[in-house]
Amino acid sequence: MKNFGMSMLWFWVAYAAVTILGIAHTVFNIYVLHMKPMDGTSMGEGYEKTKPWHPLYNIILFGLFGWLYMRGVADPSLYDALITGAIWAGICIVFDVFGWVIIKHPWSLSFKEFYIDYQPWISLIYVAIFLGPVIGCILL
Repeated sequence: MKNFGMSMLWFWVAYAAVTILGIAHTVFNIYVLHMKPMDGTSMGEGYEKTKPWHPLYNIILFGLFGWLYMRGVADPSLYDALITGAIWAGICIVFDVFGWVIIKHPWSLSFKEFYIDYQPWISLIYVAIFLGPVIGCILL
């Protein structure tokens, strides 16, 4: 990786943007489309209906921010993009364990809910994050 600091800037901006978009979509479903919110036993219809959209948010936003990062790399290569994508996906996988499973908050999930019940979406999300810098490199 040629510029770790800029890579992390674009990664965290993309991660925040995807998270905010996913939450906004859920809130929209609940308050505008009047879908059921979470209760003590499930995340609710408002969230469940957003799941198929999560990989799409990630491929678009991480592709965009991957392009922004790769655009700033002197003489970018596919190798640089693959290394960056692997680092981004690895950080995301580790951060998600803490942010969505271990640290308890109203939207946290159990290990089963996040890694089993959220299939195939979570796997597609991690593939999309990995491919973000690759897409960015290809679009240069």
